[in-house]
Amino acid sequence: IGPNGAGKSTLFNILSAVFPQDEGLIRFRGRDISGINKPHLACRMGIGRTFQLVKPFENITVLENVMVGAFCRERSRSNALELAHEVLDLVGMAGKTDFPGHALTLADKKRLEVARALATRPAVLLLDEVMAGLTPTEVNEAMELINRIRDRHITVIVVEHVMQAIMTLSDRIMVVAEGRKVMEGVPREVIKDERVIK
Repeated sequence: IGPNGAGKSTLFNILSAVFPQDEGLIRFRGRDISGINKPHLACRMGIGRTFQLVKPFENITVLENVMVGAFCRERSRSNALELAHEVLDLVGMAGKTDFPGHALTLADKKRLEVARALATRPAVLLLDEVMAGLTPTEVNEAMELINRIRDRHITVIVVEHVMQAIMTLSDRIMVVAEGRKVMEGVPREVIKDERVIK
């Protein structure tokens, strides 16, 4: 969590090799991945992510959108198709496989973005403001989805401004401001910290 412009999405961009890092070390699963400078390589290593601005491929179907993610891991069309169906079932979009990307609501576009990332079979999933702009009911549905993803033993790191979701979902919270970590801890510690409140 942190204010707008704190560097949260920039951190995600560095971790997923969208942006090059200027300094420091990135360790993932015990391995130094600092030199990884191509997003598809980070993805193949097991780092999946969504973006703040959802951009489905608008002129292909929901199923085909998710198959794009599946081809990160699968070489055959039949395997990618099977994985896409499995993921769409997980995110609650099994009934919308034939919808074109442009015909979806914001909530469904966000679910599709998560599905496409899940189809890459990530070990860690970076979710960048997947609840922004959603209704309270849609936020609850998104929280339920994140719990289902965690139940599959996928680490989920969430950048979010919906504090109800952060406090409910998080095992640990890191607070960022002006590009620096202000604090990290369990939710009950973080919410009481004066630096965080300020």
